[in-house]
Amino acid sequence: MVLIEADRDLLLRPLQAVSGIVERRHTLPILSNVLLERKGKKIHLVATDLEIQIATEAECGGKGEDAAVTTSARKLQEILRALPEKTKVVLEQKDNRILVKAGKSHFSLQTLPAQDFPRQTLTAAQQKEKLTQKNLKQLFGLVQYSMAQQDVRYYLNGLLLVMDGDQLKVIATDGHRLGYASLTQKQKKPHQEVILPRKAVMELSRLLENTDNEVTIEVSQNQVVFTFSNVCLTTKVIDGKFPDYARVIPTSYQKHIVISRQLLQQALQRIAILANEKFRGVRWVLGEGNLRIVCTNNEQEEAQEELDVDYKGEPLDIGFNISYLLDVLNYLDCDLIDCAFGDASSSALFTIPGSSDFKYVVMPMRI
Repeated sequence: MVLIEADRDLLLRPLQAVSGIVERRHTLPILSNVLLERKGKKIHLVATDLEIQIATEAECGGKGEDAAVTTSARKLQEILRALPEKTKVVLEQKDNRILVKAGKSHFSLQTLPAQDFPRQTLTAAQQKEKLTQKNLKQLFGLVQYSMAQQDVRYYLNGLLLVMDGDQLKVIATDGHRLGYASLTQKQKKPHQEVILPRKAVMELSRLLENTDNEVTIEVSQNQVVFTFSNVCLTTKVIDGKFPDYARVIPTSYQKHIVISRQLLQQALQRIAILANEKFRGVRWVLGEGNLRIVCTNNEQEEAQEELDVDYKGEPLDIGFNISYLLDVLNYLDCDLIDCAFGDASSSALFTIPGSSDFKYVVMPMRI
């Protein structure tokens, strides 16, 4: 029975969209599979890891009956990727196999029953938000590098999404640094916040496009659904209490320097060559009209950079993890960056001059 008859590219694109969340090794074999479901002239593709589900669809053309089956997402994707562009591909379902035919190439893949595939049930949305894909991708990009990875404080392994009046906010922290970004929306919404899992955020950042095409966010108590460009990504939320980010962001620092983002980034990239691979420590020595950045390593090697700055306050000698500084400078695309300090044992605040939409807080490091 013919399931799909289409150009290789028409099938590969939606398959790549859904298969990013598929785990190679799983206790449930069916979670390594993609669900292929033909309805009329369309083929629906679904992948899940039980926390996140991605669904999309494509025109499947040709003659074929409505049917559903699951097969290895990785193997099918690699076969299609290895075929020449614009090759005509036919997928046939035969017994408990899927036959992939393209010209003189033939492949036979194992299948598992579609009725065993675990699909997430959608819950009724409490709130709905619409914005451009470009804006949401940019919001995530501004803070996602601050998310924790495999922290025992599981609520840090994700991103806090906040709807608050006319503000859509995203916040991420790993306990050593915190990223905050906000976007003003046209309509006001009641206050609601959810923690999105790290994997869902990374997958959305991969799938969202830099366009003005719309993305719809539907938020319920235990689930968030993102719908855009023929893709529907459903994710469970992390159940936990996110830290009070407002208390972490300093508001009354007196020591300020405004510096070229690019000059600072380039200086830190050069310094990082000699930074200790494990501790990544770097000292900022701030004096009148001058910022000296110094770094030493275990081999007693030293790197030093001096930058001219407009500063007349008290001297300051403070240490940071250089990777945390480069992370933020690599993601921003502004010309200038405002660096604000308390004392050597207080966190530093990095903002964009004239904007309150972005804040980045970095804890100091003893060096």
